[in-house]
Amino acid sequence: MKQLAIVIVNYKVPHFVAQCLDSVLQATRNIDAEVWVVDNASGDGSLEMLSPQYPSVHFIANSENVGFARANNQALRQVDAEYSLLLNPDTLIGESTLEASLRFMQEHPEAGALGVRMMNAQGEFLAESKRGLVTPFVAFCKIAQLGRLFPKSAVFNRYYLGHLSKVEVQEAPILSGAFFFARSEALRKVGYLDERYFMYGEDIDLSYSILQAGYRNYYLPIPMLHYKGESESAAQGEGRYLDAFYGAMELFYDKYHTGQAWLRRLMHGAIRLKKSLDKRSQKKTLPLTNRPIAVDLRQPDALDAIPSGSAVVVDLSLISYDLLLQTMCGAEGRGITFLLHDPKRKVTLGPGGIVPE
Repeated sequence: MKQLAIVIVNYKVPHFVAQCLDSVLQATRNIDAEVWVVDNASGDGSLEMLSPQYPSVHFIANSENVGFARANNQALRQVDAEYSLLLNPDTLIGESTLEASLRFMQEHPEAGALGVRMMNAQGEFLAESKRGLVTPFVAFCKIAQLGRLFPKSAVFNRYYLGHLSKVEVQEAPILSGAFFFARSEALRKVGYLDERYFMYGEDIDLSYSILQAGYRNYYLPIPMLHYKGESESAAQGEGRYLDAFYGAMELFYDKYHTGQAWLRRLMHGAIRLKKSLDKRSQKKTLPLTNRPIAVDLRQPDALDAIPSGSAVVVDLSLISYDLLLQTMCGAEGRGITFLLHDPKRKVTLGPGGIVPE
């Protein structure tokens, strides 16, 4: 039996998968691990590009896009490992991330799963890294955006656990599927991911199922880059991801909160209203207007003279992933966008995908 199995689902983002795999292979140098990539019928040459570069990785080629949950289950049902990690393709982890995660799980036998401190390309903390149980009241506060008005409230922002520190280990009932490190035994007990979720919501459902099985879920303040949305954008197209997201909310509510009929109708109505409002206000990723600045993050003062709103290019061959992620964390709030350059493939990636030369 392996110590760890890592599963990545790809749909038309091969360059992000390559960047992710590079970081994963560095993070598993001292771990007995196996890595799986499930391609959901990308049709863009993803497998032809990736498989020759990563001979140690197991690839599964689907003839159709079966969704995130089912694709993960295809690999999970084949692995033989003590722990399993679901990892989004548009992520990057540090060399020490997986060893720290393994150590925590080994020291906490009550833990069913854990998540980490996710951040975007500006180093900004992503609130979905740690979330509370989705009760009808918590869902109402989320839909009504009361958490934005009271971000530190344990009552109105319980969806994102805004009252709990992001720099300390916390018990977090709901974790993100972008980095879902679980005890394989727990996954088997709950029957893996609910395949009725095509995209979105499956992580909330899985977290809740693991809690119901008698385990606890935790948040660790270990930094991880998540571009957030590249794979989803490719899979759904402009605007369509909202249908999947709010459809998943309705499915979760119907599955676990089957109480009074009037309350169900009220929640469904609120979800659909919020979906309609979000579609009207949907924001697009704006292109970078200033020429990116090349920086060497090995220098302690590398970002001191960089003005807010700038984009910096980091050569991944010159810096460890751990140092990169720590530096990005430290730059939170400065408005600096980090673009990552792979000199071997001559590709630079940012929050909007490949950055043109």
